[in-house]
Amino acid sequence: MISQTPFAVIGLLAALVFVKAFYTRRKHLPLPPGPPGHWLFGNVLPKSHAPVQFAKWTEEYGPVFSLRQGPRVWVIIGRYQAAMDIMEKEGASLIDRPRYISASEVLSGGMRVVVERAGDRLKRLRRVLHAQLQPKVAVTYEDIQTTNARNVLLDIFDDPNNHQMHVRRYAASVVLSITYAHPPTSLSSPLVRAVNLCLSRFGSTIRPGAWLVDTYPILQYVPGYLNQLKEWHQEEKALFDGVLQGVKNEMVTGTARPCFAKFLLEHQRDYSISDGELSYVAGSLFGAGSDTTASAITIVMMAAAKHPSAQTRVQEELDAVVGRERLPTFADQPMLPQVTAFMLEALRWRPVSIGGFAHRATKDIIWNGYRIPAGASVIGNHWAIANDPDTYPDPQKFDPQRWIDEQGRVRDDLRFCTYGFGRRVCPGQHVANRSIYINTALVLWAFRLRENLSALIDTSLYAFSDTANMHAKPFEVIFEKRIEEETIRGLVAGGD
Repeated sequence: MISQTPFAVIGLLAALVFVKAFYTRRKHLPLPPGPPGHWLFGNVLPKSHAPVQFAKWTEEYGPVFSLRQGPRVWVIIGRYQAAMDIMEKEGASLIDRPRYISASEVLSGGMRVVVERAGDRLKRLRRVLHAQLQPKVAVTYEDIQTTNARNVLLDIFDDPNNHQMHVRRYAASVVLSITYAHPPTSLSSPLVRAVNLCLSRFGSTIRPGAWLVDTYPILQYVPGYLNQLKEWHQEEKALFDGVLQGVKNEMVTGTARPCFAKFLLEHQRDYSISDGELSYVAGSLFGAGSDTTASAITIVMMAAAKHPSAQTRVQEELDAVVGRERLPTFADQPMLPQVTAFMLEALRWRPVSIGGFAHRATKDIIWNGYRIPAGASVIGNHWAIANDPDTYPDPQKFDPQRWIDEQGRVRDDLRFCTYGFGRRVCPGQHVANRSIYINTALVLWAFRLRENLSALIDTSLYAFSDTANMHAKPFEVIFEKRIEEETIRGLVAGGD
């Protein structure tokens, strides 16, 4: 009888040779194409409005292109399907963030969740955020959101010229109430001003290429180079620590009301969170939550003023479902698909997080014959994805109906990456969406928004701040009453 051993050995060797050849070939696959750069220093990243330039390069080099800055490789994704294939399907390999010496290690003391590297700390911090921001808990914030959204209507009646300020007041009040149970009396309160300053600093620091130390780490040892960021860190740490200490004092006296900070303090050991982490996760929640929500609601108002026919369709639905004798509520949303479609289109039309936050590949990712190498910084460019003509036909057109199916319902087969990708999707998305909905419904129910023809609204991206989360520069809106002011004031006062 002939022994089978030699054949088994030969088969094993053949398999090993095949596997080695397979991985060798993968290693030699090219990077996605991209603009040429200096042989040593690589590409020069845009100094301003990077997502706009990235979108232009998407048109020239394809849905996925690469850049190099010194030893650092950037891969930019600018089309919907490529984002789904890479950012979503390969989400486990993109849960990490690049190393940000400037924005994370120095400015944030290594404790800001949005730029936290993959690992145990990220798991712990996201777990505690999920505990208070998941859909079932988000519903419990209804009263806070409803009360403050109704107050926006009164603010507009009293001072229509400062509609952007009223929206910022709404966002700050809601998120401060949820976080610390202390809504501000006004936007000029020291706490709101200080937190907004911290957030502005972070937004400018995190922009690609803003600090060379993130590309050339040796610069961190240059005396004085990072002093400004170190000073800013001490200021925001003192701010976050101080607000949290106020909640601690209230817990001692028995006057603390339910809020995220109180929950953190009561469950600190359960989630294995240090004092520094606890202070920053609460402070960052307020900063990021109020900043993005205010921008999103402002964009909805801008869209309504610029697109009267789309606004009319929403108002016809509101009149049919809600009528004019009561205020819209959260319970109405399932019957108001046009309201939902309008807000979804507004966030695609002018994305709040216009460029998205960078991920870091933890292993080689192969896509369409190209290799995204382990260690590369991978960005889903929201602006370019929002203008993908294959997914959003005629993308420059503001068209809420693209979100509505043949049965008149909101489509479940289309999405936009408003809140990021994969396992780094924003944990506060459910609370934010509810804020945008209730403000959209109430404002468009109460008013017809018009553009002043003698002061046209600039909707170009250059009319927004050049920060990670963009904000519209001041613009004028004419608010025409659809419902009598006395009726609205009576309904708000009566809680109806």
